[in-house]
Amino acid sequence: MTEAAAQAGEVDTRTVKRAVIASAMGNATEWFDYGVFTSGAIATSIGTVFFPGGGGNAVLKSLALVAIGFVVRPFGGAFFGPLGDKIGRQRVLALTILLMSGCTFLVGCVPTYGAIGFAAPVLVVLLRLIQGFSTGGEYGGAATFIAEYAPTRRRGFWGSFLEFGTLTGYVLGNIVVLAVTLSFSAAEVEAWAWRIPFFIALPLGLIGLYLRSKLEDTPEFKRLDAAGQKSAKAPLRETLVRNWRMILNLMGIVLLLNIADYMLLTTMPTYFTDTLKINDNTSTLIIIGVEVVQMALIAPLGALSDRIGRKPMLLTAAIGYLVLSYPAIKLMQGGNIGLLILGFGITALLLLLMLAVIGSTFPAMFPTRVRYGSFAIGYNVSTSVFGGTCGVIVTALVQSTGNKDWPAFYLMIAAAIALVPILLIPETARVPISKVDTDTMSRNVAAAN
Repeated sequence: MTEAAAQAGEVDTRTVKRAVIASAMGNATEWFDYGVFTSGAIATSIGTVFFPGGGGNAVLKSLALVAIGFVVRPFGGAFFGPLGDKIGRQRVLALTILLMSGCTFLVGCVPTYGAIGFAAPVLVVLLRLIQGFSTGGEYGGAATFIAEYAPTRRRGFWGSFLEFGTLTGYVLGNIVVLAVTLSFSAAEVEAWAWRIPFFIALPLGLIGLYLRSKLEDTPEFKRLDAAGQKSAKAPLRETLVRNWRMILNLMGIVLLLNIADYMLLTTMPTYFTDTLKINDNTSTLIIIGVEVVQMALIAPLGALSDRIGRKPMLLTAAIGYLVLSYPAIKLMQGGNIGLLILGFGITALLLLLMLAVIGSTFPAMFPTRVRYGSFAIGYNVSTSVFGGTCGVIVTALVQSTGNKDWPAFYLMIAAAIALVPILLIPETARVPISKVDTDTMSRNVAAAN
């Protein structure tokens, strides 16, 4: 460690890598679940086996199960976030990853509607609610954990690996689903093989739990603890009263981020198969291919944000979605696989500009004593209202109106809204995380630049 790093409270690169991997494992576990739940073949099986009425609107039923978990995410964020500001990030993150992976595993164990009747959908809904509650405390904590471990001048680079975990989990989920659908007949998948991907979630969670248990809490939290400056007895009240403006800005940016994220990763698979009539396996291979490219580019883009700042990349993404969403969707509808890949690739690249910087942008919007809670509350309220409902709303709009362009319209509206908070937030690249303060952020940013 250099003398400058030591004075700044920064830790060695090996420890930073361990913290990044442990944090990203939670995101990978969460998005492995989404990758499995929203893939065409598994989504159809889930909607069929757990509900009365057989396969009628099976995909919509499966997407509704995904959306249900988002109902309680704000409550999870309001519970786990302030708790993480009070007792530490590491302890809370150990609990959330265990709950997330355990609930996904148990979905694979629930008997079908044919076996136990209405108890089947009740049990699945209950598990999705618990999973959603725990996920509400996961993302904000994981992002905070990385940001508080990462050195200031490389926070963009290391923060990008949080979303590398998202892409890894989603790709892994799709690969497992693809392996299942290629290995078994459609009848076998619907009868029992759909359960296999859900069972894999538990080992993923246990690996993440092990990695997190081997790490101490972040240097920034320990510094605050040693100075006796941890969050007050009522951290939720302090979080909301002193930071509500920045929380609103966060929510506005997350609105676009998660509509784009869930549009591409949870809505497009069924849009390809149900609306564009693309084969399940072909659809899965296209999505896997595009996401592998995203995985290759995300860290370089995160490093680029350390040089040019986070706001230029966020603004490029928002303007890009406003201008290019409609042409991209039209390309996907062109009836040609090459055009479909091009259109999907455009929307995926714009999303990547956001994914590469949010892990370093959002935690730096709030002071340490309320960082976890402020992030978790703002992120999860916006995600629940706009991201979690995206698949259900867009799919229902397409089906009810017959207009295949709704994905584009939804993205364009979100981009127009997000431009305002992106312009309002300060640039925090090169600002030490310990110097972030809601009341004095503008002064600190000016001094750092």
